[in-house]
Amino acid sequence: MLWKSIAVAASVAGVLATAPAASAAPAPLSAQGWGAGNCPQGMLCIWPNWNHPPEGPTATPSLTTDSEWSGNVPAFNFYNYTAKKAEITWSYTYLGTPLTGTICVLPGGDGDLYVPMYVTKVTWQPRGC
Repeated sequence: MLWKSIAVAASVAGVLATAPAASAAPAPLSAQGWGAGNCPQGMLCIWPNWNHPPEGPTATPSLTTDSEWSGNVPAFNFYNYTAKKAEITWSYTYLGTPLTGTICVLPGGDGDLYVPMYVTKVTWQPRGC
């Protein structure tokens, strides 16, 4: 029985020794489950309309940035293909009342703003947002 236990332990050790090592930096996973689409790696992309097949949005982004940005672009979908946390400031007018807010997007995060809005600012957060 002792030899059988030793043989099983040796077999397990052999399998573990030949198993590939885990990657030091796994690729970021999407929060919603769709891919980056046509967003270049290292960029935050915002698209003006609903367009996210399983591989990700394919329409032309209304904004592609990897730095601080301010302006006014139509927005609906977004994907953060960077290693930084992005804070997106949005604006929307509902029945004549202007509304604004922010959303934090983690690296590899994606989502939509539920209704077409405008993004007015992108900032990068070193810690959390």
